[in-house]
Order: sequence, then C-alpha cells, then structure tokens
Amino acid sequence: MKALSSKGNTFKLGKAKNYNQDLYVVLDKGINFSTSLGIPVHGILGYDLFRDFVIEVNYQAKNIKLYDPSRYNPSDRVKSKSQTLPMSIEKRKAYVEGKVLMNNAEDVPVKLLVDTGSSDALWLFHAPEKGLDIPEKHYEDYLGRGLSGDIFGKRTKVNGIKIGDFELKDAKAAFPYRESFGFIKNFGDRNGSVGGEILKRYNIIFDYSRNQVTIKKNGYFKTPFQYNLAGIELQHNGLRYIAESLADANGVVRNDDASFGNVQILLENKTRLSLVPEIVVSAIRAGSPAEEAGLREGDVILAVNGKRIYKYKLQEVLKMLNDIEGKRIKVLIERYNKDLLFSFVLKKVF
Repeated sequence: MKALSSKGNTFKLGKAKNYNQDLYVVLDKGINFSTSLGIPVHGILGYDLFRDFVIEVNYQAKNIKLYDPSRYNPSDRVKSKSQTLPMSIEKRKAYVEGKVLMNNAEDVPVKLLVDTGSSDALWLFHAPEKGLDIPEKHYEDYLGRGLSGDIFGKRTKVNGIKIGDFELKDAKAAFPYRESFGFIKNFGDRNGSVGGEILKRYNIIFDYSRNQVTIKKNGYFKTPFQYNLAGIELQHNGLRYIAESLADANGVVRNDDASFGNVQILLENKTRLSLVPEIVVSAIRAGSPAEEAGLREGDVILAVNGKRIYKYKLQEVLKMLNDIEGKRIKVLIERYNKDLLFSFVLKKVF
C-alpha cells in the first residue's frame, strides 16, 4: 500500500494534544469507509492514542473519554457489575482471551484481536483440530475491505462467545479465508478477532499501561444477533439531483429547511433542486429475498415502502430493509434509467 509519511505534526483530540504526531496519508482510493458507513470518515486513530491514555468507550452514550495514566485510579472508574480482564499488547495490537461455544462441543479457548474498527461481531480462523470447525449452516460472503484488501469467507452463527464471565448467546461469526489476508503468513496463537458488533454491547475501559480491559454490560447486551434479513448491502455512490415542488395546491411556498441535501438550487417555477447522496446496492446475498425478487448489484435505491430515501441516512435505510422477519418490503429502484418496483418478504438466514 502506498502512503505519504509525515512526522512532527500537531494533533488535537478534545483537550489532548500531541505536538510530534506521525501521520500517514493513504493514497489507495479503494480505502474509503465513508461510502459504506454513510458518514464522512477521514482517518483512523490507532495504537499511539491507546498507548498514551486510558480510554473509556461508552457505546450507549456515544462518547469517548481520555485519562492520563499517571493520574488514573482504576477504582474510581470501575463500577459494580463490571469485570476487569487481562489484555496482552503484542506488536502494537491488543488481545483478549475468551471461549467460543461451538455446536456439540466443549467451550473452545480462543485468543482474539480486539478490533474496534470492525463492524462485524466475531471472526474465527478455521482450525478443526482446535475445535474451530465451520458449522453446517453457513453461506459464503464478502466480509469487507481491510487495509490488506478485500476479505471473503463464510458467515455463520456459534452457540455463544464468553469474555470473562459474560456470555453472548447465538452470536454471529465469520470464518475468513486465510488467502484474503495477503501478506500475513503467520497468525501465531491468535484464533480470530472480536469486532464492534460484540464490543458495542459493553462499556469498555482500555488500559494499555496496566495491560487490562474493564467491561460492563450496557443496554445493547441483550439485542439479538441478526443477519441482514433482506440480503442486500448498501453504500453511497456519488450524488444525484432531486427535484421538489415548494408550493402546495394553493400556490403557497413551503419552508422546509430541514430537507436533506446541502446544495440546493431554487428555480422560478417554485421548484427546488437538491444535491443528495445516491444510495446503491453494493452487494447481494445469493438466495436472499432481495435476490429472488430480482434486485441486482448496482441498482439505485429510490424508495422503501413508499418513503423516498434521500431524506434518510444510509444506516436508517438499512434499518428499513431489515425491520422484522415476515414483513413485506417494497423497494423502488432505478436501473438503466428505468424505475422498477420489487416486493419481497424478510426472512432469517438461519
């Protein structure tokens, strides 16, 4: 991967400042998290920050707190019903140990990379000799794009994952193909990684200086793990113009400043042109309700159940498409400059 390297930069995060920050500017245009997340992402915070501070991540309150390790007293922050666990730091990466509950097998001890940047739940490396075999119910899928490139593998569910005394049941898991990791030839004693869909179920305090992590269940803990019920993934794909009439039936111009779209053009005929993100189908699961209905990769999503999606964020549109099992979804799309309407019923993968 090509990147520009720069030293001696001033970096600020809240009141925290570093006047000698190394910075890397990645030149690979394929590394763009903004299109799939639906929000502007300008970069990644890494090891330097976690090394220099005790970091408290509160997923429920959606905030992050930084503490000076020399002034930090763990007993001041550790609450009841929380648990402090050992965390090893190896080659600038954090690892925790846990147990995976596989089908018809004893708990399998695992060493997992803590990957706060991953939106997945659990990745496991296929190792039947260690008890990490792929469950019978699975499907092949594109798992995402990392700094090493596109990653493919098999998605499934395991009976559960234990971290400390906390157990999450019926957890989503993926077995990535090792060839997808490219330059990584040896994973050592690592068995996989734990990502955001599991980490978000805890409020977490990372303390690299003491090689420990403190976790406490939050309001997301009991949320069931669920795969995409429609079977499609979405991403932003450039911009498009939306024409809206600003006048009602009596010719009165409406004031709708909250309408989506940062660039707006007002025309003399009381029409407003708004420049809004275009949302397209970026991937579709074989045999999914959406595929069976006729949707294709590259289709532009215009409306879901009669709601024009340009007024909604990407994650809100995804939620519309993955509401409740058994719900009928109607999707209006544009394909080759033609509007097409598709209908399907949401159903679980497993």
